[in-house]
Amino acid sequence: MALRVDFKLSVIFIREGKRFVAYAPAIDLSTSGRNFEEAKRHFEEAAEIFFEEISRKGTLNDALLDLGWAKQRNTWQPPMVVSQGLETITIPVAVS
Repeated sequence: MALRVDFKLSVIFIREGKRFVAYAPAIDLSTSGRNFEEAKRHFEEAAEIFFEEISRKGTLNDALLDLGWAKQRNTWQPPMVVSQGLETITIPVAVS
């Protein structure tokens, strides 16, 4: 029997046209669906596959460290989204 571990991830949901995109910066993983519920379900499936694969390959520690996770005692802590908002960025534009 495989050990199961629960943890919380910040997941951002974005509407792009008629699709919904789910993105988790902590594991740099995104997926989409035709509606919010489908995007959420697809994300849960993709996240489970991601963790199963890095565990199976024996690269869990390296992968999570590379993604900015921290191990505290025997528990992994994902990096947290601390702010999300709109920023105005000014870029130079060549005028001809």
